[in-house]
Amino acid sequence: MSSRTDTDETRAPEARVTDTCLTDPRPTEAHVTAARTGEAITASALHAAATGADTFPGVLREALNRRGLSLERVSERLRVRGITISQATLSSWQRGRSQPERARSLRAVEVLEEILELPAGALRSLLGPRRPRGRTTPPDAEGAALQILGEDSVVEKALGARFRHFNQETSSLMVHDIVRVGETGTLSGISTTNVLRASRAGADRAIFVLSFDDEAAEPVDIRVTCGRLVEATYLKGLKSLVLEIHFGRELAKLDTTVVSYAVDVSPSDTPATHYERWSRTNLHEYLQQVFFHPAALPTDCHRYVREKVGAPPRGRRRIPLSDAHNVHVLTSRCKPGVHGVEWDYGRGTGGTEAAGTKAAGTETDGTGDRPG
Repeated sequence: MSSRTDTDETRAPEARVTDTCLTDPRPTEAHVTAARTGEAITASALHAAATGADTFPGVLREALNRRGLSLERVSERLRVRGITISQATLSSWQRGRSQPERARSLRAVEVLEEILELPAGALRSLLGPRRPRGRTTPPDAEGAALQILGEDSVVEKALGARFRHFNQETSSLMVHDIVRVGETGTLSGISTTNVLRASRAGADRAIFVLSFDDEAAEPVDIRVTCGRLVEATYLKGLKSLVLEIHFGRELAKLDTTVVSYAVDVSPSDTPATHYERWSRTNLHEYLQQVFFHPAALPTDCHRYVREKVGAPPRGRRRIPLSDAHNVHVLTSRCKPGVHGVEWDYGRGTGGTEAAGTKAAGTETDGTGDRPG
């Protein structure tokens, strides 16, 4: 598992999340593992924040899931009422990539409220101002994240409507990841220090997404030593942890801040075999360290890079294990992509491919990590 800010995220190579449902996949269960603020935060409030349930896309998704209707059926029911709205358009609405604006679309929203058994105005009242016409490009944060993560990634599903503006107010300058492997060869914990720079005045928070490949590996303790943790929601269906960390002040443009946090992971039966960080931005410097328990030393370790999630690894090079039972990779002028370390136990501990953990960072700096 990993956690990182920005558009970066770490994840294990073999983790894949698929869903054949025509509506946006939603985790079936959300576990809050930690929440620290000046006042109490309820689980429902955390879940609403994580899914964007107070926005037009969030309420639409929630209603579709509650009614158990596919986009195909909704499109057909609209057609019967004399309104032609394609499944692709409905999908774009519930993802927040476009919104109803034309007269026909606004009429469709009113009918949708009836079909989904929502109060009159429940959807239409959530529509924002009309967007500019003409050809547009996706926001920098979303476009950069999509280039690295691809469509329908675990991070996008975990963040919902918030993915569109994923940490767009900050970027990461330096990241230091420390991964700890326990006595049985399974992941025991991850800690990260991230130096962020504000791209605009007023930036005051960042979101991090940590994803796990192993269902048994769940966060059991979260500690924030630089910054203030205000949200920690574990989405069990996506095996992902969403963290929102406030800086404690509003940053001026180009001002920097440091965020540091650590996550302990529950014991698992499957050894971890790799750790990856996904980054959507250039990093001045990236340092990754993996510490192994003396009883679970690997026979071989390698570093590698992927252009994007799912792409074949390149630049694979062997890295030595130190007398202190750790390996490290230091990369200056680190380009966007997936940066990983993998290790092999041979016939030793586990001896099988491990389900990994992955961590994704919500975009305050565009970096994330994932152990596997």
